[in-house]
Amino acid sequence: MPSSPGEQIFRLGRFRFDNGRELEEAHLSYRVFGALAPDRSNLVLHPSSYGAWLEELEWVVGPVLDPARWCIVLVSQFGNGRSSSPSNAAIGTAEQGWLIRHADNVRAQRRLLEEVFGVEAPALIYGWSMGAQQAYHWGVLEPERSRRLCCLCGTARTTPHNRLFLLSLRQALTADPAWNGVRFSATPEQGLRTFALIYASWAASQPFYAAGEHRRLGYATVDAYVEQAWLPAYRRHDPHDLLAMLDTWLASDVAAAAGCGDDLAAALGRIRAATCVIAGSHDLYFTPDDCRAEAALIPGARFLTLNSPLGHRAGNPRDHPREQALIRRAVDSLLPAP
Repeated sequence: MPSSPGEQIFRLGRFRFDNGRELEEAHLSYRVFGALAPDRSNLVLHPSSYGAWLEELEWVVGPVLDPARWCIVLVSQFGNGRSSSPSNAAIGTAEQGWLIRHADNVRAQRRLLEEVFGVEAPALIYGWSMGAQQAYHWGVLEPERSRRLCCLCGTARTTPHNRLFLLSLRQALTADPAWNGVRFSATPEQGLRTFALIYASWAASQPFYAAGEHRRLGYATVDAYVEQAWLPAYRRHDPHDLLAMLDTWLASDVAAAAGCGDDLAAALGRIRAATCVIAGSHDLYFTPDDCRAEAALIPGARFLTLNSPLGHRAGNPRDHPREQALIRRAVDSLLPAP
């Protein structure tokens, strides 16, 4: 997969994943904006969301995170096609015994920060969606190294309803004739089209479509919006990468990762970081009620609802200045004054 300008590779060498599988040469891809302070106190870590590549994360640099103040490190999660993934490494499917967990992402990211930047405790871990899941895992698994968390439109544990959404996506792909029960023998064209339809119906809200926001983006119909915007966004990925990230999302559970069994309160109670949890008012994946309930389990956490018709994408408002400004204020309230 081609890298973006400025993209760098951190070589992890032999890496053992949480489920016991190993890679001889694992790696993380990352980008850096801004300069690291002499005391190394200003590093902000921004892990990637589902399917996002680094060039699609960089909109936060400026509107939300000031590169004149912060050293902003954007990092690709395992499985997204840039860091170690089925498409570029000897990583198989869940049917072949493979599973990447967020604990793996956290361990690899910790090494990146320590070995490349000499930073043990970043100033902030900022994440949207699957990035928020990683931020929660940082807070629970590395409580003494996590100073501040900003978790946008994500939960610390995948809920039963969210699980149904993810299983529908997985079924869409693996119902394609190109799936042989273990891997894809060709591009699953029909599976990807169904995948895009499901994703488009969940990611944006009912008010988004009712107001004709897809037309404002230049698409005459909802069908055209799916065909011309959503389908290409997923067709560009190796389908094995799409499955790997789905399985990571399905397995996301900080309680299990921390050895707390089913006790989510015990796991979230470990967080020592100053934490801001932000929910999208019309998010169908990570509902405000779900996010609020988890925030209540985190000592001292602040909970905010981002009122926006953008649905899940309210937390990733690349082209929406109003939502950007609201997120910027929440982030600034977490960080020390200049």
